[in-house]
Amino acid sequence: MAEKGYLREFGNLVFHFALLGLLLAVAAGKMFGYEGNVIVIADGGPGFCSASPAAFDSFRAGNLVDGTALHPMCIRVNGFDAHYLPSGQATSYAADIDYQAGADLTSGQWRPYPLEVNHPLRLGGDRVYLQGHGYAPTFTVTFPGGQTRTATVQWRPDSPLTLLSSGAVRIDPPAGMYPDPRERRQHQIAIEGLFAPTKQLDGTLLSSSFPALNDPAVAIDIYRGDAGLDTGRPQSLFNLDPRLKEQGRLTKVKRTNLTAGQQVRLDDGTVVRFDGAVPFINLQVSHDPGQLWVLVSAMTMMAGLLVSLVVRRRRVWARITPATPGTVNVELGGLARTDNSGWGDEFERLTTRLLAGLDTTTQPVVTAGKEGPRT
Repeated sequence: MAEKGYLREFGNLVFHFALLGLLLAVAAGKMFGYEGNVIVIADGGPGFCSASPAAFDSFRAGNLVDGTALHPMCIRVNGFDAHYLPSGQATSYAADIDYQAGADLTSGQWRPYPLEVNHPLRLGGDRVYLQGHGYAPTFTVTFPGGQTRTATVQWRPDSPLTLLSSGAVRIDPPAGMYPDPRERRQHQIAIEGLFAPTKQLDGTLLSSSFPALNDPAVAIDIYRGDAGLDTGRPQSLFNLDPRLKEQGRLTKVKRTNLTAGQQVRLDDGTVVRFDGAVPFINLQVSHDPGQLWVLVSAMTMMAGLLVSLVVRRRRVWARITPATPGTVNVELGGLARTDNSGWGDEFERLTTRLLAGLDTTTQPVVTAGKEGPRT
């Protein structure tokens, strides 16, 4: 008996062991990995440091991650560049960032890096991805007496095609202007509305015609009163608390449309100016210690699967018995252990090779099967 194709079984074993390794690597990544998202304002924004989960806007940790052993890094965004088709569809994003990690955090040295989509920054096992962008309008409020406060807060893109965005800004009066805390809370300024990077007006209704920052404008409602800055109650970043409006603690005093540089004066002499907008980017920081093993296991699985599909298992029997003096009977049988495609022709060729050079006085009879040897 002779058999070939043991490599097929080896490939089958490799595939299943690699599959087990893949599952273990994925499980390790889920248990020891983490993923955080944070919005960072460009063009001189405050930047971001990953010293704690509290530094992220959202943070998802593995079951064995308590957030005390994050890889420390700091990132600041110097600028953001996006290119669009005439239809408004984005063709490319790129952020000019500086980062610090390791010894740079103590020396104060910043290193430049061009961050692009699908080209993450890799630091200490972490990967920093550029996921998206939007705009952060800037408002300057001049209170009676001349003191000013400026706020730049990211607004939520509601339209992915034109980046028409909505959001809110809460501004506290300058320190010392209202010594009584109760009186100070009654003079907080809140702004809520829409932002258009390229304005398009239908009467007084504001919309955006293009996602680039060509002609920024806002349509806003201005409120005065208690904006909920020191109540301790969590609020949405993009909307004012409707309960404050319903309770009369926050009163609308003006509704207006403003382009960059325009301002509006309130009834008490307070001036609200729209200064324009700057881009922000959404960063995702991912840590997955099992990522490399997932790749190795996946490639090993594919190699094992390829071997198990290409190699064919074949088994052949030969039985030689004496017959009349000077002659023998040669009986051959074959079995296709896997697929039977082409096995008949292959067995005929093998038979011809085995019987080559023998003096056959009668036509040999051979059979080939899939379920067992037949002679």
